[in-house]
Amino acid sequence: MSKITVYEKPTCTTCRKVAKAFSDQGINFEKVNYYIKPFSKYKLQSLLKKMSIKPSELLRKNDAAYKNLKNHIEKLNGNEILKLLIENPDLIQRPIIEKGSKAILARPFERLNEIL
Repeated sequence: MSKITVYEKPTCTTCRKVAKAFSDQGINFEKVNYYIKPFSKYKLQSLLKKMSIKPSELLRKNDAAYKNLKNHIEKLNGNEILKLLIENPDLIQRPIIEKGSKAILARPFERLNEIL
């Protein structure tokens, strides 16, 4: 069985739901607070590839950080958005769950079943 890693912000409600669901089911997993251990460019590219999404699809568009930068972000290409996500973790949708060669954005929470 592949190791499960949850990339999270501990104060996020959805992240806490995921952790509780795994714990309740007795599933071992590693939590990574990406505010303390930021994503490298390589790691975030790898996760995006595993999720089959573009950097722009990982943006938290309802967040104040996004709204403040919206006009700027709309002019950026994929690599520039990737760099912005790494520099501004508030812009990253969460939680991201990685298991082997697959990763999902567990938003909504019910998507969790796709990784199990």
